[in-house]
Amino acid sequence: MSGQIETGATGGDAKTVNHEQLWAPWRLAYISGDQATEKQIVANLLSGGDPECFICQAAAGDDDRIRLVVQHGQFSLTVLNRYPYNNGHLLVAPKRHVARLDQLVAAEQLELVQTISLMIGLLERTIRAEGFNVGLNLGQIAGAGLPGHVHWHIVPRWHGDTNFMPTLAGIRVIPQSLDALWEVLTVALGGGRSLQDARRDP
Repeated sequence: MSGQIETGATGGDAKTVNHEQLWAPWRLAYISGDQATEKQIVANLLSGGDPECFICQAAAGDDDRIRLVVQHGQFSLTVLNRYPYNNGHLLVAPKRHVARLDQLVAAEQLELVQTISLMIGLLERTIRAEGFNVGLNLGQIAGAGLPGHVHWHIVPRWHGDTNFMPTLAGIRVIPQSLDALWEVLTVALGGGRSLQDARRDP
């Protein structure tokens, strides 16, 4: 949708500015904000958990849909990124609130790698991802949005997904709502079942 707006300019001259609108109703939840969901202090946080950390809340919560938890492991969990770089953007994290890789025990490290592999396969099957950017930011100076809780990003990619929108306007269009994507992924996983079950029956 486009239109024109007249604005006042220096000297009293009118200036016409083109105004472009993107119709993206699924982002209403971001605009209005759901503070109760994102900042709720969960009574049964794990030992050492941070009540302000959304990953800790997701690990301790009992409503996976609200917290966008796709899968629980024994030591890890996978959540949808509420502010995705691309459709299907997942975060894989340990359940414990730790900031550094050297704070992870061997069992956590193994399960995290297995979970990343499982999620890549899931995204290939469900949303036909053609490639992935996988990585993590360690420390705020390196760009970590949640520096206290280490987590991996899995960002699906497709041929042509970098087009004129992000290049010229700095805008990315995400074609699927988070709730709809959560439904697709959890159904494909069998309802957020354990990592062991998912690996036995992909």
